Amino acid sequence: MDLARPTRHPGLIAAASATLLLVACASDNRTVGQKIDSAIATSERTADSVADRVNKAVGTATASAADAAITTGINAELAKDPRLSLFRIDVDTSRGRVTLSGTAPDAESRLRATRLAEGVKGVTHVENRLKTGG
Repeated sequence: MDLARPTRHPGLIAAASATLLLVACASDNRTVGQKIDSAIATSERTADSVADRVNKAVGTATASAADAAITTGINAELAKDPRLSLFRIDVDTSRGRVTLSGTAPDAESRLRATRLAEGVKGVTHVENRLKTGG
């Protein structure tokens, strides 16, 4: 389904237009054609607004899923490393930007954690807040 372009539902638009037309008939002096045009325009604006909200929600969900995949990939890489796997390293990801926090055994391992994170698909930046020692 193409969410970038909302699908028009003729039945829904017609029902909404008819309802708006009936309400509008009692209170103004516009012609029937003007009232119908107005009702259709209102229905289309409503449909566009709903489509915009759906697109935004889908975009947010997609970004969250991508960030979760990045975090999982980094955790898997850290778990494979014999020195880093012994330490608790927290990985937080937001829009491809990764923050590593916790403790690494030494400066070399701290740097290796950054390189491992940078190697995961989708990572755009790594901020390493790991402290050494432990």
